[in-house]
Amino acid sequence: MLANIVEFFRNLPPKLCMKCGRKIEEQHDCYGNICYSCIGELWKH
Repeated sequence: MLANIVEFFRNLPPKLCMKCGRKIEEQHDCYGNICYSCIGELWKH
C-alpha cells in the first residue's frame, strides 16, 4: 500500500504558477499555486 502512495506522488505533473505559467520548484502536493517571483510582484503593488 505504501508503495502505491509513493508512486502516486512521484507521478504528479510539475506544478505551474497560476499567474505566469512557470514551473514551481516545490513539492507538487503543497497548497501554494503562485511562484516566488509573482508573489514578490504582488507585494510591490
